[in-house]
Amino acid sequence: ERTLKPTHTCYEGDSIHNFQFYLERSGEHKAIVQCLNNILAGEFKRIGEGKSSLDVLGVGSGAGEVDAQILTLLQSIFPAVPITADIVEGSSELSDNFKALVAKTASLQKIPFGWHIMSSEDYVKQVKVKGDMKKFDFIHMIQMIYYVENLCETIKFYHSLLKANGRLMIIIETAKGGWDTLWKTYRKELCVGAIKEFRSSAEVIACLESLGLKYEEHSVPNTFDITECLNPGGSTGERLLSFMTGSDKFHQSFTPEIRDGMLDLLRKKCSTVKDGKVLFTSNMSCILVHA
Repeated sequence: ERTLKPTHTCYEGDSIHNFQFYLERSGEHKAIVQCLNNILAGEFKRIGEGKSSLDVLGVGSGAGEVDAQILTLLQSIFPAVPITADIVEGSSELSDNFKALVAKTASLQKIPFGWHIMSSEDYVKQVKVKGDMKKFDFIHMIQMIYYVENLCETIKFYHSLLKANGRLMIIIETAKGGWDTLWKTYRKELCVGAIKEFRSSAEVIACLESLGLKYEEHSVPNTFDITECLNPGGSTGERLLSFMTGSDKFHQSFTPEIRDGMLDLLRKKCSTVKDGKVLFTSNMSCILVHA
C-alpha cells in the first residue's frame, strides 16, 4: 500500500506554468466566476437556511482562485455563520499558492482550512479507513473530473458526503465542445498521460442518471483566441497547444501528420472565426447535484 504522501500529479514544474499561462489566456476562471455569481447566491441561501455552521469541500482546487470567490460569496450571505473549508489537491505547488492567497485575504483568514495534499483517490481511501466521514453542505469539483480513475464511483462517494439539503457542483467541458471534439478524435494519442479517458458533461450526466440523482445543468459560455496556435513557430501557440494536448512540448510530442491533423481539426471543428481571429469553443457545463 503506498503511503499517503503527495503523489506526482499532472500539475508540477513546467506543466504548472503551462496551466497558469492557459488560465491567463483563456479567461476560463472569469467565465466560471461570472456563472457562479449568477447561480450560487440563490443556491447558498437554500443550502444554508437554518444551519448553525457551514462546511465546504473543494476537490482539485488548484491555487484556489475560484474557491476564494465561492467562500467569499458564502460569507457575504451568512456573515454570522461559521464556515470551514477542506481542500483536496494533489499538487503541493498549487496548494502553496492557495495558502499564500489565504494569507493575504483577510476574510479567508476567519475560515479554518483543512489541507489534504493528495489525489482524490487517496482522500477517498483515507476517509474510508478513518470511518468518521465529515459531511459537507457544499462540495465542488471544478475542471478536475478528467483526472479521477472511476467517474461513477467518485461521484457516488462525494455525493455520500453531502449533508441534508447540500449540493455537489461539478464544472466540466461541455459535450461536443472544442475540448471534447479534440480529445475524442485523438483519444489514442492524447489519453496517455494524467488523463486516461476524456470526459465531458455527457459522461457526467450519464453517471448521474445511472445513480438516479437529481441535478440541474447550467451553461458556462467561453471562447478563447487560438490564432497563434495555428501559426507554427511562436512560443505562445506552442505553450497553449502543449497545455491543450496535455503534452510536454506539442511539436516534439507528435508526428507531423498527427500535428497537422490536430491543427486542422482545431481550425475547422473546434473553433469559430471572428474578425480574423480563430476562437476556440470552450463552453463548460455547471452541474448541480442535489443531496
